Formats: sequence, C-alpha cells, structure tokens
Amino acid sequence: MRNHEAQTRTVSLVDLPLVYRLADDGMILDSEIAYTRSPNGPYGASISNIILPQRNVHTLISRCDKDGVVGQFRLKSDDQLARVITIAPSLPDESADDTMWLRAMDAMAASAGKRGAHMLSAEIDEQSPLFTAMRRAGFAVYARQEIWRREPEQPFPEQIVPAALSQETDSDAMDIQLLYSNIVPRLVQPIAVPSSDSEGFVYRQEHRVQGYIAVSEGKYGVYLMPFLHPDILFSEASAIIAGAIASTAKAEKLPVYVCVRRYQDWLEDGLTVLGFRPISQQAVMVRHIAAGVRHTVFAPVARPLEVIPSPVHPPTTRVGEMTDFIGIEAGVSNKLNGTTDNG
Repeated sequence: MRNHEAQTRTVSLVDLPLVYRLADDGMILDSEIAYTRSPNGPYGASISNIILPQRNVHTLISRCDKDGVVGQFRLKSDDQLARVITIAPSLPDESADDTMWLRAMDAMAASAGKRGAHMLSAEIDEQSPLFTAMRRAGFAVYARQEIWRREPEQPFPEQIVPAALSQETDSDAMDIQLLYSNIVPRLVQPIAVPSSDSEGFVYRQEHRVQGYIAVSEGKYGVYLMPFLHPDILFSEASAIIAGAIASTAKAEKLPVYVCVRRYQDWLEDGLTVLGFRPISQQAVMVRHIAAGVRHTVFAPVARPLEVIPSPVHPPTTRVGEMTDFIGIEAGVSNKLNGTTDNG
C-alpha cells in the first residue's frame, strides 16, 4: 500500500458497504460493551450506530481503494477519557502491514483530542497481534485485568447470604470518591472509573461506605466492576458480589461477568466460591493525547518606589553626596597649597 493513496476520515454513506464487510472480522476493545452487547464477546465486533450515530459515539475509517480499517470510540462531552469501542478488521498477525491500523488509531486520537479528551483507552488481550500495533501507535499498558464469568440460574452456595446493598444516590458521591482514591493506585485512577452508563450499588459497614459495585446490563450479559475495601473479609466479599447479582434482574437469565483489576485480585477466591471462572486476561492500554502545560506567572510588585524604607537612597541622592564630598576635598587642598579657585 502506498501512503499517498490512503485516506482517513469520518465514515460517510459511501463507506457503508465496506464498513459492514469489515465489521464481521473486528475486535471490541471495550469489555463492558463486549460482554453486554455482543453475542461473541471481544471477538464478535459489530460497528454500531453508523447510519444513525448515537451521541458521543464517533466512527472513522482509514481507506485505501477496496481495503480499509474502521475505528470507533465513545466520549461524553464532559469527560477527559475516550474509550475505543472497536477496530475492524482484526490485524491478521504481527508480520502484516499495520499502516492502516496505525492511521486509524492516530485518527481516533486526533478526533478525541479535538473533542476535549486527554486520553484514549482500550482493553485488549496481550496475545492479540493488535497489542503490538497499539504499542507502535503510542499506547502504553497502565493496568491488567481478568474477566470472570458466571452462568445464569446458578444457585448461591448455602454458606453465602447475599449482602444488603443500597442503590447509589447523589449523597454517596463523596464517600464513594474517598473509597475509590483509597483502593485504586494513583497512576490508574484517571482510567479506572466505571462507565457513566452503569448504575452503582453501595455496601456500608457501621455507616461507612466500604464497597461499591458498578453494574452494566445489556442484551447479552451483566457486567460488574467491584471496588471493595481491603478491610472486608473474604466471606464478606462473596456476600457483597452475591448481593449485587441478586439486585440485578437480568442476572437470573444472562451470564454475569466481573472485571477484576490487578489491585483487586484478592477477590478471586470469593468469585470461585460463587461459581465464577476466569475467561480472559487483558491489558488496559492508554494513549495520552494532551498534557497540561504550566505557565509562569509573575506577581506584581507590591510596593511602589516612594514607600521603600529611607535607608535605601535613590541613585540621584548618592550622586549628589559624592559631588559635595569631592568639592569639600578640593577646597581643603587649595588652602593647604595657598591657592584659590580664582587662581
């Protein structure tokens, strides 16, 4: 492929036949969408909302003749983090020419940056050929996570009593933020926030928020992202997750998925007790689009010259004193020599 033949732009109607053909072999790089809205998980990508695009979803194409690569991301107007939804088709292998994939990722980053995003994130299996291409495109691994699955209609073990959870309200915001900052490493905090499309359930101990679970529901599954304080016991963790499942109506008929980030891997034993099994290991990759620049600010002088303390004399005063001193010295010298200024 010659670079000058490639075009990268927002998808238009003339691209639809190619887009739908490419979508059959795409990858979903947003786990929440992959496990709730796709019948085949990350490897069953379908490019959504192209003819009538949803608000906050943006689709671009890098095209060269009859070939092309489509990229789609989502970004809300008040967010600084854009999330890659899908890239189609999948990169065949690491030896393939990845020029159009790199162009598509560059185009998504540029488009997200114009809309105010500072970062572009994606969740991908490290064994995928696209993982290497994303590193070449400027993405870096910020966190690792494992996806666990529980089949529907499984009864809870007898020893597990689902914990009582309350639905998140505006008054819980400060407590949830404190819990979040105590659990999530500082480097990961900007990209570990749950999707704004999810709803939250709160777990309290002695009137303190000790757990928060974000829940997303779709046609094909229920997706949980837990944030539990390390003070919680293993048995309590199982009960809290069971409580979130019991509070979600679709969990009775659809598989439930739990995203466990590396800093919460102590939850794995509790998930095993509830009948979950790991199905995927992923890297959370981030590309920085923009960085804040600090500008030097000079403070104005607080005091004008006339209020400077008197021991500090203006230069003109010092010159006058020196002139007077020189004149006195000259007069003394003339008297000692018997001369005057007149000659």
